[in-house]
Amino acid sequence: MRRPRIPERLHRIAAKPKTKPSAKPKAPPEPPPENKELRAQRNRLLEKFTVMQADLGGAFYEMAIRDHVRLDVLTRKAAELQRVDAELLAVERLLELERADAAGLCPSCGSPYDAADRFCPQCGHSLTPVEAAPQQARSTEAAA
Repeated sequence: MRRPRIPERLHRIAAKPKTKPSAKPKAPPEPPPENKELRAQRNRLLEKFTVMQADLGGAFYEMAIRDHVRLDVLTRKAAELQRVDAELLAVERLLELERADAAGLCPSCGSPYDAADRFCPQCGHSLTPVEAAPQQARSTEAAA
């Protein structure tokens, strides 16, 4: 007795790997949530910085149109603005350090860097420890 011939399309269907319909593809891991306190502090500092920057610009404009520019007042306002900007930068670096799972902070500029980085991505400072062995070899050659 002869076997019936199976159509080609049925061979293709049978060859496909069977997957369970309930199996869901894995979603990529979500990044850890940012620290709410740091985020709130960043928002407060950013708002304060924006207001102070507008105030400094407005003060200079008012002084300039009256032809009575007082550098001491502008310098004092600019110094306070610079202080707030430094605070804001520090908070943003802490948030970035949390988000990026950084390996540490650059000893030169304080920017976060990744474990694979050999140089700081911000300032270019070398992040690899300097070996003392080559320096010892040079000093022993010089002594000989």
